[in-house]
Amino acid sequence: MFDDERSRSDYDPEPVYMDDERSSQPAKPTPVYDDDDGPSILDAIENAGNEKLWYVVHCYSGYENKVRHAIEQRIETMGMRDKIFDVIVPTEEEIEVKDGKRRTIERRIFPGYILVEMRLDEDSWYVVRNTPGVTGFVGMGNDPTPLRQDEVKQIMTRMSEDAPKIKVTFKLGQKVRIVDGPFNDFIGTVSAIDPDKAKVRVMVNFFGRDTPVELDFLEVEKV
Repeated sequence: MFDDERSRSDYDPEPVYMDDERSSQPAKPTPVYDDDDGPSILDAIENAGNEKLWYVVHCYSGYENKVRHAIEQRIETMGMRDKIFDVIVPTEEEIEVKDGKRRTIERRIFPGYILVEMRLDEDSWYVVRNTPGVTGFVGMGNDPTPLRQDEVKQIMTRMSEDAPKIKVTFKLGQKVRIVDGPFNDFIGTVSAIDPDKAKVRVMVNFFGRDTPVELDFLEVEKV
């Protein structure tokens, strides 16, 4: 969506705190704008109209949870609970088969992005934007653009789905091993994939001839 504004080597994953964050009575931050931020962010604040909205924040891929934790710390130490309400890393459960074993993993839906529910003003923008690891808000140009309600609902629904998704590690024409059923441990070639039914057709050499076998995604693994 947007390119990183800094190199990964510039990012220190450990939270870096300002003096006012360690104070027992932290002072409100004084916004400092880059040349490209000033007029744009002020326009975005005016358009937000003090509403409680969800914004997408770009950070370094792989550091989403560290950045979320850092923002949550800054909310507490800088007294922003009345302006920044929630920070989430959108994830979903996924089942994968590896070495013949099934395991459930948690996969980030949008690597490199987190969601922040906030009332956008100069203070809240400053707290989030200047968190170590944050490279910017997602929006038009430099304007932070809130998610629509239907977009938020879609993401939350995806996160709350009971049935984990199945991770497909194979593709058409690829060799796979059957790990369950009567053809257990046979090697075959993928000839068709049906993602809607979570089924795969594998051509298996059986009694000297290629035989199509329809299997569940979880019954095969990449060789």
